[in-house]
Amino acid sequence: MPIASVTDFFKEIIRDLHTSLYLALGGSIDEEKLDWSSKAVELVSTGIKILILLAVLGFFYWLAIYIVKQSRTKIRLNERRTKIIRSVLRYIWIVASLIAIMSQINFEPETVKATAKASTWAGIYYVLWTSSGQIIHRVLQHYGLNASIEQLLQNILSVLLLVLGLASVMAQFGFDIVSLVAGLGIVGLAVGFAAQSTLANFIAGITILLEQSFQVGDWIHINENEGRVVLIALRTTHILTRDNITVIIPNSNVASSEVTNLTSKNFIRFDIRVRIAFEDDIDTARKEISQVLTDTEVVLSRPETSVTVAEIGEYGVFFIVRFWVKPAAVARMPKIKEGLTEDIKRALDAADISTPYPHMRLLMPKDVEYPIATKPFATTTQVVSDSLPLTKNDASKQ
Repeated sequence: MPIASVTDFFKEIIRDLHTSLYLALGGSIDEEKLDWSSKAVELVSTGIKILILLAVLGFFYWLAIYIVKQSRTKIRLNERRTKIIRSVLRYIWIVASLIAIMSQINFEPETVKATAKASTWAGIYYVLWTSSGQIIHRVLQHYGLNASIEQLLQNILSVLLLVLGLASVMAQFGFDIVSLVAGLGIVGLAVGFAAQSTLANFIAGITILLEQSFQVGDWIHINENEGRVVLIALRTTHILTRDNITVIIPNSNVASSEVTNLTSKNFIRFDIRVRIAFEDDIDTARKEISQVLTDTEVVLSRPETSVTVAEIGEYGVFFIVRFWVKPAAVARMPKIKEGLTEDIKRALDAADISTPYPHMRLLMPKDVEYPIATKPFATTTQVVSDSLPLTKNDASKQ
């Protein structure tokens, strides 16, 4: 390609950019000559007007903030309300500045009007969003619901306000919201069929949070797992076991399983079994066991403990020892039971009360001479052939 052709090509591109920039500044394509000087003067004039408008709006914004700060103690505004008022004033200042700039740079009046309406709707939804958390907190506190439901409702309300806010803003610029919502509904239906298990867990999570069968911090037993509830999410429930292992269970499984809440009341009863020999005194053993329970700090004095005979078994007398503890002690229950069993064994040993074990005792009559005479066992021999069995005599003849 000749060098002159390449130069002409780049000159044409620069000329097109030059013309486009002139048109962007408000010039007309019908003009025979591009009057850059007049456009520069017009641009500087517009810039000065914008700066003046921004300065005036900034002054009013600063004045409003100053009035709020000085009147805070008089009208008894707390920190949170003060932040909300300052946020609203800042938003109004930004929107007014945007509209002032748009009005000076030849935007269509309809566009400026739509922007003002959209900004107003966005501001309303912003105020509702910032106030929703406090409103939900007060309502749930009044009805005694837990923090997990508060977070769930706040998330749902935030998403709802965001969708409605976007729909209201887009409607001001001529978007067909009805068609958009219908399209989103079809997409949501398709996603629902594709994620049935996730939706089942989500609905089960909402049910668990609303029913409050158990809460975060409770000690529960579900299926083969036992531990403290550390998180109730929308899809899963997290349980921390005694081994410091986190078990994550889908909410649909939790909702369809039998759940035992060990810490739903103020105290819980547990029991252990103790065995003594037949020859030992029951009252003495009961006294020693009761004393061990009294000396154990974690065991409650009220309700009272009980030490009763549950069974007279094959190898001794079985006691069932029932005692009550606080919910905080449930996590240490295996260690508590082991300690009680050890202390009871020591107390029984100190009181000369034996703990029997499976054994066999042979009793022999006293008038029998030892060793006892025995007779030899009689033996017979039999040879089996394929046809008939042979006796011992027949076998010797052969």
